[in-house]
Amino acid sequence: MLRFCAGRLGALRALRGPRDGAHLLERDPRRSFSSEKVTPKDRSLPNKCWNQDLKLLFEQFMKKCEDGSWERLSSFDTQREESFRTYFLDAKFMKEEQTSLAQLFTRSFQEGLGFEYVMFHKEAEKRTVCLFQGGPYLQGAPGFLHGGAIATMIDATVGASALMAGGIVMTANLNINYKKPIPLLSTVVIDSQVDKIEGRKIFVSCTVQSADEKTLHTEATSLFIKLDIDKF
Repeated sequence: MLRFCAGRLGALRALRGPRDGAHLLERDPRRSFSSEKVTPKDRSLPNKCWNQDLKLLFEQFMKKCEDGSWERLSSFDTQREESFRTYFLDAKFMKEEQTSLAQLFTRSFQEGLGFEYVMFHKEAEKRTVCLFQGGPYLQGAPGFLHGGAIATMIDATVGASALMAGGIVMTANLNINYKKPIPLLSTVVIDSQVDKIEGRKIFVSCTVQSADEKTLHTEATSLFIKLDIDKF
């Protein structure tokens, strides 16, 4: 089943440079579907709920950003892209008042309860790394992260890599091998990279490791299809 990846635009709004689809990534996140003014908050910055591992890794990657080889990807909770609002309304999928309530799924929880994460991208390697801490509302087996929650973050991370490489994309396939369960409130590193591009097909793989890189929790491969944005 194909899944639409437009939600990732919210996480990539602050990207710089003339990349494919950049005109869609640089819109002002304060734009709203409704008349109500919304003050966006960058949820990819440290907050009081981040554990020590997540804060330490964040600082390490921020240092890597100093020479411009890496960049942090901003992430806001609201989805305000006018083009997608028009699409959903014209197709009668959603009503005006419903689109005004739309939020990015991974940012719809209060701080510390759900998905706490930040992504960094290295263009030269077509690589995206996500530092992720799963909150108590994401529990599966007692004390451990739900498999669907880590699948969500894997899809978001490999999707970011595909989006950076090919513009607007859709998930065509996502294969996940779960190795070891992830404890709630622990930090893991989701490391994704574009393996190859064949026409409109973008192949991406990733690993999910513990913060100390001693435990391999999950491996995944994925296929994304680049969309013709004009036809879309």
